[in-house]
Amino acid sequence: MATIYLIRHGQASFGKDNYDQLSPRGWEQGQVLGRWLAGKVTPNAVFGGNMERHRETVEAIASGFGQALPDMQAVEGLNEFDHMQVVERLKPEWADRHVMARDMAAFPKPARLFQQVFEEAMARWISGEYDHEYAESWGAFQARVIAALDELIGYADGGDVLVSTSGGPIAVIAQHLLALSDEKALAVNNVIANTSVSRILYSGPRRSLAVFNNYSHLEAEDPALVTFR
Repeated sequence: MATIYLIRHGQASFGKDNYDQLSPRGWEQGQVLGRWLAGKVTPNAVFGGNMERHRETVEAIASGFGQALPDMQAVEGLNEFDHMQVVERLKPEWADRHVMARDMAAFPKPARLFQQVFEEAMARWISGEYDHEYAESWGAFQARVIAALDELIGYADGGDVLVSTSGGPIAVIAQHLLALSDEKALAVNNVIANTSVSRILYSGPRRSLAVFNNYSHLEAEDPALVTFR
């Protein structure tokens, strides 16, 4: 059976004008993963969403890998959902980033506040009760991610592949393969580390989740590199 290596992107630039680019730590995480993959994996193809953090993660992996990787092929269905729209439907005032920054700065642990709001906003989104308020419903997001998985397997043609994507698509794929509830998928999404690797074994229509959320490469190099946001 061939293997799909599902990789969550490196740490993005939370709180910056361009969230979609990797932070310095995100670049380092990708380089560490590249060194870890070297000698273990010879990918036939590399896929990713068409977001900046997906592309930069592949660049960081390549720099640590030490040899050329296949050019990344963009599969739009592997993009993350619009997490800020999901948050803003719960807290419309946070559409103004200055208000959001003010509220977070007033909280003793700003990252914890954002996580609490994010989890509540996600629960609202996946409930299905407010689908008309979102550009993409939870059900539509699930459908496009699974369609993207089918698409990249078709392109891979039985070979091992690297896939640079985000936590949401990885959680949906795990949900699909393990028949998890929506609530369990939400819980899964909350624990996926940056540059963690999940492995799917596939052969024809058969697909199995063999490894989920492995970030031992970061722990071995420097535990401080382990991040979830």
